[in-house]
Amino acid sequence: MNKTSFNTTYLVQLALLVAIILLMAFTPIGYIKTLGLEITLIVVPVTVGAVILGPKGGAILGFVFGLTSFIQCFGMSPFGSVLLGLNPFGCFMVCVPTRTLMGWLTGLIYKAFKGKKLKTLPHFVANLAGPIMNTLFFMTMLILFFFQSDYIQGLAGGLNPFAFVIAFVGINGLIEAAACFVAGTAISKVLTMALNRGI
Repeated sequence: MNKTSFNTTYLVQLALLVAIILLMAFTPIGYIKTLGLEITLIVVPVTVGAVILGPKGGAILGFVFGLTSFIQCFGMSPFGSVLLGLNPFGCFMVCVPTRTLMGWLTGLIYKAFKGKKLKTLPHFVANLAGPIMNTLFFMTMLILFFFQSDYIQGLAGGLNPFAFVIAFVGINGLIEAAACFVAGTAISKVLTMALNRGI
């Protein structure tokens, strides 16, 4: 495969995954509504892209994911709308850099483990790390920018930041991580095998 063909294939794959993220972000298939935080499945195409397209592709897809999350704060997400009203810059930081960093680091993690020729393990590690980092970075920024606000203090009910994160994320974070881990690992593994065979 020459360089031009490689670049075209890369751009087509990137565009397809961006389209999937946009579809998931603005339709019900991207989020599972619960009483607490929404469980997002959009981490899946980001981690899949980070595996097959590398850290740069992961960062681009993470940025698109973060941007759609920020757009949701303009009336589409009750929780996000409150954050936007409290601190627009803080809301942006919670949504966009966190997801961009998650996508980039997922690609780096996969690349690091792939270099050790560990067969399926790199897929397992990358697709587990993606959703965990997504939750970790999101909650870290939320604490930094909003923990002292009356709104978050009302939700925290006197809990310290660490206890608040555990209580706020709870079972939702575990479900999100498990769903993204299973789906992302399966999809990225199949796509990697297909691409290696020139399909």
